[in-house]
Amino acid sequence: MMTSVDTDLIRVLADPLRLRIVNLLAHETLCTTHLVEETGARQTNLSNHLKVLREAGVVETEPCGRFTYYRLRPDVLARLAGQFSDLAETARTTVETGRKRAC
Repeated sequence: MMTSVDTDLIRVLADPLRLRIVNLLAHETLCTTHLVEETGARQTNLSNHLKVLREAGVVETEPCGRFTYYRLRPDVLARLAGQFSDLAETARTTVETGRKRAC
């Protein structure tokens, strides 16, 4: 069963801009300047979204001079994907066995 931590992570990833950032970071490590260019978002807005992703443990930072690079933490996404996979398997079993609660 999914825990409240997992639903918090789902809420974090449900935002369209944050999901776009995650998709971009899946392909390469980027700094804020690159993410502004790629998304068209304002720097302050983007920084706020990156803070949410960082606090949720989805991304980690790497300082490089006056820039901060962001990279995805694939283990966090893999854990969430595994939980969805488990949930799908439970649903599959429920359908196959015809399990239904009587009214």
